[in-house]
Amino acid sequence: MEAIAAVRDGAVSTVGDVVPEGFHDDIVAFLDGGSFVPGVLTVLAADSVGRDTPDVLDRAVGVQLIYDGLRLTRRLAGEPPWTESREPTQANVDILAADVLVARGFYLLAETEAATDAVDVVQSFGHDQTVRHETGEDSHELEADILELALVAGASAGGGVPFDTAALAAELTDGDDDATGFPDPGVLFDTAARERIDAATGGSGRPLNRND
Repeated sequence: MEAIAAVRDGAVSTVGDVVPEGFHDDIVAFLDGGSFVPGVLTVLAADSVGRDTPDVLDRAVGVQLIYDGLRLTRRLAGEPPWTESREPTQANVDILAADVLVARGFYLLAETEAATDAVDVVQSFGHDQTVRHETGEDSHELEADILELALVAGASAGGGVPFDTAALAAELTDGDDDATGFPDPGVLFDTAARERIDAATGGSGRPLNRND
């Protein structure tokens, strides 16, 4: 699917100037180890309202990088390396990587209608991590929040105002993947999924093209 490759390549390109090389390679490996559903959903939401311009990919990459940065932060918070006897150097590198990812993501969304929603995602994430620390319960709140951001970032690119985003985000994160709760990105191209995206964005979309 071209959209998946485009989001992945766009994310890698956005961190292309990160040095040293080993640090850059660590970031790319982390990106490749996750899911590109957030970025792809952004593209499809924009497509649903008839928007297909270069700035859509920037929005998709912005959403994707914010998600991956927070995902890395969550992993560090869940498994604090500083409580172990081993050298915490890698943890320090990971913290810096998370900061880079979130910062680059925010930069791409800063001048968009989704900027405030992006801030809300980070604030909600902080609250969720506090609850997680107190209760020990894991959840996919980050995943649901980031998919709502994806719908807003994509639809607003074409002047759309998405609604019922929470319901669609809940559906897409109600999966069997314990790591993220996301479905395979290819699922988003199914007719039923495209119809749900159209309904949430208020768009009618283009005819389904599985090469998107």
